[in-house]
Amino acid sequence: MSRARPEAFGPLAGITVLELCSTIAGPACARLMADFGARVIKVEPPGGDSMRSMGKHVGDTSLYAASLLRNKEAVAVDLKKKDGRALVRALADKVDVLVENYRPGVLERLGLGYEELSRTNPGLVMVRISGFGQTGPYAQRPGYGAICEAMAGVRHMTGDPDRPPARVALATTDYLTAVYAAYGAAMALFNRATSGRGQVVDCALYEAAFSQMEAYTNAYEKLGYVPGRVGPNLPTMAPNSLYPTRDGSYILIAANSDPTFKRLVDVMGQPELLTDPRFDSIRARGANLAECNAVVADWTRRHDAAEIESRLIAAEVPVSRVNTIADIYADAHYQAREMLLRVPHPTLGHTTQHGIVPKLSATPGRVVRSGPDYGQDTREVLADMLGLDERELDRLEREGVVRSAH
Repeated sequence: MSRARPEAFGPLAGITVLELCSTIAGPACARLMADFGARVIKVEPPGGDSMRSMGKHVGDTSLYAASLLRNKEAVAVDLKKKDGRALVRALADKVDVLVENYRPGVLERLGLGYEELSRTNPGLVMVRISGFGQTGPYAQRPGYGAICEAMAGVRHMTGDPDRPPARVALATTDYLTAVYAAYGAAMALFNRATSGRGQVVDCALYEAAFSQMEAYTNAYEKLGYVPGRVGPNLPTMAPNSLYPTRDGSYILIAANSDPTFKRLVDVMGQPELLTDPRFDSIRARGANLAECNAVVADWTRRHDAAEIESRLIAAEVPVSRVNTIADIYADAHYQAREMLLRVPHPTLGHTTQHGIVPKLSATPGRVVRSGPDYGQDTREVLADMLGLDERELDRLEREGVVRSAH
């Protein structure tokens, strides 16, 4: 396979990944691998990945791209041109992993399907991310994370019971799918070490979303139970909710076990709750969820959020104020855990990005560069990986097959 980068590090050093992805789930999957040392070559179409237009910008600089594309090399190739397809085909022969999130069948029509690529690169691991998977009657449907949350039953449970389903204003299903996909790639590489052969990792957004419904899958089959929206509460578990405070804020308390509930009651100064038949066990509190939460809320309304948090932390009751991003920037724990990384940026000086997850003790991940500009590495990568000279690169760029930032 191709050489590792000079700054090689981490458990995936020596692994090369070709990313043919747009928006979030695919790029996030490849970024996870890049954070742990894989060389990730991102191929973008003319105009660039649409995610470069998402999120906030400073002038023309995408802050989202600076993070989601970090540690990657950006190559711009037009796959609608024959020579463009030939370049990507040649790159695919030299990589360990290919991550793609086209609609099923598109890469096959371009001559870049797994069957074709694996003939000349039998060790290739192809990670295929799509809305509904590579097979089945819905395979050809377009599907973003939000669509797949609705399909998976997740949206039906999101929000308050007296209003329509809500959404979390984050790409939660995309990121969950990215983790599953990266995990699948790692397992396939692990298997390749003994078998010598790659395989396809088929990762569907709706299935990643549906995996969160684990507690209710067999409950419906055995009991006919259909869960609904319960607002900030955790179904069948109390107290575990957001509670109002005297200073107009909210605090989340999760006293899920009987010993934890006893410690909460001790802080509240209401020992009689421990012998109240509505609250004397986990199942009893779950069956009387509204009443239990009302008792806790009546107590929290008489105290400020900071006081409640301090007292409950001292009593070892899981608790947190509801942080904004501004609160997070001021939080000492985020700093101590290196979850706010200052990453050098060529035009902005630096950007602050989320840290590496997870933390590995012996082979930790690193951020070695900010997300590159569109086409920034086209010429260098094609020269390095495919041995193209300046004359050939000039021709390809002149004919619109590739683009560079030069």
